[in-house]
Amino acid sequence: MVHGRGGVDSAAAERAVADLLTALGRDPFGEHLADTPRRVADTYAELLSPRAFDLTTFPNDEGYDELVLAKHIPVTSLCEHHLLPFRGVAHVGYLPGERILGLSKLARVVELFARDLQVQERLTKQVADWLTGNLAPKGVGIVIEAEHLCMSLRGVQAQGVRTVTSALHGLLREDARSRQEFFALTGAVGRTA
Repeated sequence: MVHGRGGVDSAAAERAVADLLTALGRDPFGEHLADTPRRVADTYAELLSPRAFDLTTFPNDEGYDELVLAKHIPVTSLCEHHLLPFRGVAHVGYLPGERILGLSKLARVVELFARDLQVQERLTKQVADWLTGNLAPKGVGIVIEAEHLCMSLRGVQAQGVRTVTSALHGLLREDARSRQEFFALTGAVGRTA
């Protein structure tokens, strides 16, 4: 069973939200805001708590040695610099070794690391490193495309901009043809405007 990090102190989070509302000139005990501290604390607890899962692998009895790719896995995380969400998709692929992974586990691994205060670069690397360490594949490739609300709602206010990060291990990094196939299948190369 794979578990996430420690839990959120809900009572402390509620007090902090009430203090923030007061600092913003709002009455946290007013009729419309009375439940807001609890709601915000519950929201952050949910966003920062990945679901536990069993790592299901199977013997690669058929000797399958081609790319396995799950595309458009939804990703939602929290920017650790502004506590605002970033959302997008992950494309996760691997070249099997002796074991193959239950397909739903690719999405679970993305969620495991996305449910944290994050930067996209670290998230991408953590997923690739985890799959490499736990599956021992011949290669791993991850591409994450996400819009960061800290960039689209504030500061430069560049709405619709998607940040793309990638991490490649093993043959997907070392072999040019395998790397090209991975990027072509994810749609990360060869796009036209």
